[in-house]
Amino acid sequence: MYTTAAAASAAMLPSLLPGLRYGRSDSCVTSHRKTMASRCVLRSLYVGLFLWVCYALPITLADRIMDDQPTAPNSCYDSLNKPKMCVAEFVNIAYGKEVVASSTCGTPPSRYCKSSVDKDGKVVRNCFTCDAEHPKRRHPASYLTDNNNSNNLTCWMSEPFVQYPKNVTLKLSLGKKYELTYILLQFCSAKPDSMAIYKSMDFGRSWIPFQYYSRNCIKMYGKKPGVVITKANQQEALCSNVHSNINTSGGTRVAFNTLENRPADFDNSPVLWDWVTATDIMFVFDKLSTFGDENSGEVGARESYYYSLSNLAVGGRCKCNGHASSCSKNSDGQTVCNCQHNTAGDSCERCKTFHFDIPWSRATEQNAKECVRCKCNQHARKCHFNREIYILSGYKSGGICVKCRHHTDGRKCNYCRPLYYRDHSKPIHHKKACKGCQCHPVGSVRMTCNQTTGQCTCKEGVTGLSCNRCAEGYEQTQSTIAPCVKIHDVNPPNPDSYCRKCRNSRRRLNSKKFCKRDYAVIIQILSREKEGDNWVKFAVNVLSVMKRSKTNIHRGRSVMWISRRDLGCKCPKIRIGRRHILLGNSAGGNENGYIINSRSIILRWKKRWHRRIRKFIKYDNRRKC
Repeated sequence: MYTTAAAASAAMLPSLLPGLRYGRSDSCVTSHRKTMASRCVLRSLYVGLFLWVCYALPITLADRIMDDQPTAPNSCYDSLNKPKMCVAEFVNIAYGKEVVASSTCGTPPSRYCKSSVDKDGKVVRNCFTCDAEHPKRRHPASYLTDNNNSNNLTCWMSEPFVQYPKNVTLKLSLGKKYELTYILLQFCSAKPDSMAIYKSMDFGRSWIPFQYYSRNCIKMYGKKPGVVITKANQQEALCSNVHSNINTSGGTRVAFNTLENRPADFDNSPVLWDWVTATDIMFVFDKLSTFGDENSGEVGARESYYYSLSNLAVGGRCKCNGHASSCSKNSDGQTVCNCQHNTAGDSCERCKTFHFDIPWSRATEQNAKECVRCKCNQHARKCHFNREIYILSGYKSGGICVKCRHHTDGRKCNYCRPLYYRDHSKPIHHKKACKGCQCHPVGSVRMTCNQTTGQCTCKEGVTGLSCNRCAEGYEQTQSTIAPCVKIHDVNPPNPDSYCRKCRNSRRRLNSKKFCKRDYAVIIQILSREKEGDNWVKFAVNVLSVMKRSKTNIHRGRSVMWISRRDLGCKCPKIRIGRRHILLGNSAGGNENGYIINSRSIILRWKKRWHRRIRKFIKYDNRRKC
């Protein structure tokens, strides 16, 4: 700002110093003495310095003062940055807004008259022409909300003598929810005999009575005047006859205070919050005030009665529910609250995204009711509020995280999903806070583990974090159901007889064996990956699935577990890099790989077996096995 002011001041100097540039130049040019030239230069510098002090310096100092001014504090937070209730600026909401009238004089041009009383007490009527096309004879509804003052009094006027049961309406759209404090009507004519004020809370789709005025409330509106307001009828429109003292000269007012005599405490009364809220206001003028001479036949009698107002004022604030101190226009040109306290919406009527740990509520003087961020430990992007959980928590927390990521689960994404356990070396908000269980497919009861320690549930006689070895005093068997048994219960068979049985039973393939197996796949042995005390792990690639029965069998990379004892008998006979056909039952094939047991058959694949396998499949489908 300093540079801008200085540049502006410098730009002003040529226009401020005409004498410096032109008025003194003749004497300086005509002088042939050096002393005269020096005096002219000095004089010019002095004048320039003087004018800079008078014009440029004050502007520069003012700019510096503006730069040094502290920014306005946010009234929604105190000096310690704690949230507090805040309200928007109190304004005349109606100013500059469009008013839609059901009747306006001058369309087409018509005559109206003004009545006055002369010195002799006689009524004198002066008549004029109302023409909407003539700038000095028109009386549009826009005059109601323009800049109103006594020096430039402009009045809206209805068509003359629109009398009961016909009425005249004025509709004012506020464009947003506001909380109204008062409504003021300044009449240019006599007040109506009967009129009503309505409000809408849904942008004109439905209307609610706000206040009635009439000299005869019971006859016009079926209401008694002067009814005492209690907590039971705080939202009931009342009828007043106070305005009934008619003044024919005009200049009278009708003022409606929305909270006058309402007994409840507004700061803690949802009923009154709703009562003062409006998006639109409608005025219905039901009956003119006349003196009985409208049927006298006098010239201009009927044209003397009409509705006319000079000013319509509506005092109130943007409805921001105590969560904003100002309103502004959004990209669509609509007035919205500049919400604070982690709230959102045109009226700050809800919590903003991911701030649903406590329910939204209107702010009060005692509690700002700031919306609180959900506690999802950085593992979720969405959450929602649950009232039952909020009540059970002692009204402290009710947010539920949605779609927890990084293998987490729970209301706050604070524990691990099944098949994962907590890695305590990393904080809970870390992406790798949950680690996958590594349960052995044979030694464990299930693939889930303890979410705190990672310990798998082992079968009897099996031990280890992942259930991958027999406990002390136990020995491995060939059974997938009881892989480890006590040593004194084991009667080890003769190795020669075991291998002989293996050769006889597992190296043949016929339709009966094919039908009794749950799956049949063609695999390629890729590598021998891991060796344990009793089992050997092979990496395989499933090339084709010939048969599948209620198991998670699919093509692609997998693993195969074979007993070291069977490998010693070369049953099956495995060659890395070659293709094999594998037949087994459901217990030996799942998402964790293939377990070769006593009922499994694995043979070197031969191309000529295609026809035989297709025949087996046909028999199997027809259940002729």
